[in-house]
Amino acid sequence: MSPPAVTFPHAMGALDDLEQYLRPTWFLDADNPTVIRFAHEAIAGAVEEADRAVRLFYAVRDGVRYDPYTVTAEPTDYRASVILERRAAYCVPKAVLLAAAARSVGIPTRLGFADVRNHLASEKLLAQMGTDVFTYHGFTEFWLGDAWIKATPTFNIELCERFRVQPLEFDGRHDSLFHEFSAEGARHMEYVRSRGSFADLPLTELMAAYRSLYGDSFVEQFPVRDEMFEGSVETVAPPT
Repeated sequence: MSPPAVTFPHAMGALDDLEQYLRPTWFLDADNPTVIRFAHEAIAGAVEEADRAVRLFYAVRDGVRYDPYTVTAEPTDYRASVILERRAAYCVPKAVLLAAAARSVGIPTRLGFADVRNHLASEKLLAQMGTDVFTYHGFTEFWLGDAWIKATPTFNIELCERFRVQPLEFDGRHDSLFHEFSAEGARHMEYVRSRGSFADLPLTELMAAYRSLYGDSFVEQFPVRDEMFEGSVETVAPPT
């Protein structure tokens, strides 16, 4: 199996300030009591920082149902505490929640973005987007063991099982990026462009990229549902 089409840096630049990846922001409201409680319940019993990151990954991966039709331009919808209340989100809000939860327990995090080509997207979704390229796909990066480690909590386990997609696992030591192939050997995800890493959610840039690639009406059309996701998976309580 060949590696992703793009590579991502792991080392921290000399001028980076680690403190900025620990501070709460308006979007990553790591100081919110609900986020703090969620994080502490998820890491209960874990001592090592990498183990805590792993627990948080699975709490978000399986505790928040993936739904690509929750795309919105409303800033409030991208706050970690709001995402946690709704328990259904697409890749970017799920990455925001994971980053905020980790910061709330003292693990430095940032948000990473890349353009990916989804070879298994539904026909209805492709028709609405007009392309199989998903721009600014979001994931979380943990600072663990003196390196940035990528974690992709996008697809919950029930969704993967239903649609025969290999679930992404995370061990706190290696990057967790989309599989290039499905469980049946079909092409799945292809990384085509890195969009960089950020201490906070670059929502303005994100929305500009959406409208540039998909058109001005992209966000407004997403209340239209897709039978692939409508009621397909029940919300799952996070592990404690």
